[in-house]
Amino acid sequence: MFIEPNIKGERRGYIEVICGSMFSGKTEELIRRLKRAKIANLKVEIFKPAIDTRFDEIKIISHDENAILSTPIDNSQKILLLAQGADVIGIDEAQFFDDELPNVCDELATQGVRVIVAGLDMDYLAKPFGQMPFLMAKADHVTKLHAICVKCGNIANYSYRKIPNEDQIMLGEKNVYEPRCRICYNLDGILD
Repeated sequence: MFIEPNIKGERRGYIEVICGSMFSGKTEELIRRLKRAKIANLKVEIFKPAIDTRFDEIKIISHDENAILSTPIDNSQKILLLAQGADVIGIDEAQFFDDELPNVCDELATQGVRVIVAGLDMDYLAKPFGQMPFLMAKADHVTKLHAICVKCGNIANYSYRKIPNEDQIMLGEKNVYEPRCRICYNLDGILD
């Protein structure tokens, strides 16, 4: 994708959403798109929620250990302040951000910025997660990625929580979550 010039020669912004279950490659795809934008000499700013310190306090790191520097923030409004002059904005783990994130992304796109957002579309209960449904509704492009079900090998779009805990937000990896297809997710119920 590229930033299209409009009739007056100004750039047009848009919102891209990358969504899917845990282990589907969302962060890997976000990093790939952002690195390509940097290769094109575009000014790129990258943000992640301050609560996400699983792999690193500052970097966004995929499960494949691909990494890119980011700015951890605790409020989506800070993106508007820190994104001055950026051509491309990357946002990882969007489901953890506050209610203003869709408006922030919309404002950036209106200003001519390409906004690339990645996040879980559903929580472990298979319910829409955080601001992701609103971001998908505002998006110009949506990419839904799938993992592979660890039970049967079919495509997976559910994040199955393997341990009993009813908190919606519980940061974890393979010891806490695994990707499941619809049938395998529902066979075991919510928890084993």
